[in-house]
Amino acid sequence: MCSTTVLIANLVAVLGSDGGCLVSAPAELSGLFCRAAVQQRKRTLVAASAVAAAAAEFVRVAKKQRQHQPLLPSLDALPDECLFEILRRVPGGRDRGASACVSRRWLALLGSIRASELGQAAAAAVTPALPDLNEEFVMEEDKDETPADPCVKRVLEGKEATDVRLAAMAVVAGSRGGLEKLAVRGSHPTRGVTDQGLSAVARGSPNLSSLALWDVPLITDAGLAEVAVGCPSLERLDISRCPLITDKGLVAVAQGCSNLVSLTIEGCSGVGNEGLRAIGRCCAKLQAVSIKNCAHVGDQGISSLVCSATASLAKIRLQGLNITDASLAVIGYYGKAVTDLTLTRLATVGERGFWVMANAAGLQNLKCMSVTSCPGVTDLALSSIAKFCPSLKQLCLRKCGHVSDAGLAAFTESAKVFENLQLEECNRVTLVGILSFLRSCSQRFRALSLVKCTGIKDICSAPAKLPLCKSLRFLTIKDCPGFTDASLAVVGMICPQLEQVDLSGLGEVTDSGLLPLIQSSEAGLIKVDLSGCKNITDVAISSLVKAHGKSLKKVSLEGCSKITDASLFTIAESCIELAELDLSNCMVSDYGVAILSSASHLKLRVLSLSGCSKVTQKSVPFLGNLGQSLEGLNLQFCSMIGNHNIASLEKKLWWCDILA
Repeated sequence: MCSTTVLIANLVAVLGSDGGCLVSAPAELSGLFCRAAVQQRKRTLVAASAVAAAAAEFVRVAKKQRQHQPLLPSLDALPDECLFEILRRVPGGRDRGASACVSRRWLALLGSIRASELGQAAAAAVTPALPDLNEEFVMEEDKDETPADPCVKRVLEGKEATDVRLAAMAVVAGSRGGLEKLAVRGSHPTRGVTDQGLSAVARGSPNLSSLALWDVPLITDAGLAEVAVGCPSLERLDISRCPLITDKGLVAVAQGCSNLVSLTIEGCSGVGNEGLRAIGRCCAKLQAVSIKNCAHVGDQGISSLVCSATASLAKIRLQGLNITDASLAVIGYYGKAVTDLTLTRLATVGERGFWVMANAAGLQNLKCMSVTSCPGVTDLALSSIAKFCPSLKQLCLRKCGHVSDAGLAAFTESAKVFENLQLEECNRVTLVGILSFLRSCSQRFRALSLVKCTGIKDICSAPAKLPLCKSLRFLTIKDCPGFTDASLAVVGMICPQLEQVDLSGLGEVTDSGLLPLIQSSEAGLIKVDLSGCKNITDVAISSLVKAHGKSLKKVSLEGCSKITDASLFTIAESCIELAELDLSNCMVSDYGVAILSSASHLKLRVLSLSGCSKVTQKSVPFLGNLGQSLEGLNLQFCSMIGNHNIASLEKKLWWCDILA
């Protein structure tokens, strides 16, 4: 007994000195067994061979115990085929979701089960499942089997977009009949979405109606083929910058998804004419098509698509394609149902293409047309479009340098129901041409927009008889550097019924030009944007508010550095319906904010004080009293307020979105 006690004590001491044990055995431990051990203070070191022998004996005994211990049964030992049959018989969506959390293997197998196979398994289950008495009681209407919303929509963006997340999403949504709308925008850099994740969605979502794949470089034709087989109800397909998708994938979609109504393809270098031909041949319900920046799409693909879908195709958008006049001729002849046409950067389409498209007389229902950076748009083409498109209501021309005043004059003679004209960077159009257009335009014309048109500038002498355009309601003259007070005064006199005015970026306009427009407006201005009009002062704003305070709902004065608290005093006194006010980079101060806060009748929804250097922490109490109507408050670059005051303001205005 004594020798055993000494041996244990010595072993503990040696292990402590070697780092195997942090505490050596106390002397009292041996006294519990033998009094002689207490008296013996000398410790005998245990030989290394004895320790090794003890360790070897321990390992041998443990190994022998493992050999005699029976192995625990595990489902992981089953092959995939057997485990697949088990998992497809899991009855509820909650249980399938829990099973998907077991391992990646289980998740992959659950993702490979089609919804129809789950239905067969449920029908095959004759014996009803026994209730689990350990679960909490759940009302019938609260069970997860009842869909919370009829449309299951999911979006994956950036690093969140992986196969695992997509498969899990498909498995969980399977309890509600699967996903109906799915958008994948971007992909994880190392574990991005592949055909495997898309296949899981296709197998578990037979009712998928909308699919968008943006910047998903690992998706191939195989993934689209799975969608074509598993999602026959697909109606909208949007594929952008997916380089591995080719005509083969589009052919599969065309054959499997005959209900397709909208197709968008952008930046897919593998897509060519054959895929579009198949879409047109098989998808008789196609209503909208958008093809952008696909280098291998040519006249054959566009022509075949338009010819086949002539009865239903209503919206066409073509951008950056290697097509010629032939494609536009086909659109002009077969586009009998087209109502919206957008053509952008078609460098190889000439004047003849636009002329033939119009003269084919097939675009009888065309209502909206937008053309950007197409050198074929000339005065002759514009005249033909107005003559042979009798339903045209809206025309937008951007960077069309061959359009001049003569083209506008010819256009307005034939456009009888025209309502909206937008010109951007059409530098051959002058103010004389615009005045002539307003003199001859139809009584339905309501909106005019001139943006970055360098030809719009002051004229030496105004026409002897100025036109009067009482139908114009919306006027935008933006970033036209030659447009000054004289031109604005003329516009104000000929447009007495304006409701919305956007003069942003007109740095040369002063109070002298704005006041005539304010005074001549009879209908009552509703929205006024003077952003960047750095020469506008409190005089013009006070006149604007006094004349139209009862109708004004939105005023933007961003960058008007001469606007002070005097304007805010008039706004607080006269404005009744004002909901949005932008004072960014103005010279307003705490006093002006206090004035706005004191106007109880003023129900602002959005207020911007960004960059107002004179607004300090003294304004915080007044901002907090702006009322329950405030939804947005911009305090960016207001360095004198301080982060602490912003935090207190966020606590008080907890319902308001504050930018700081």
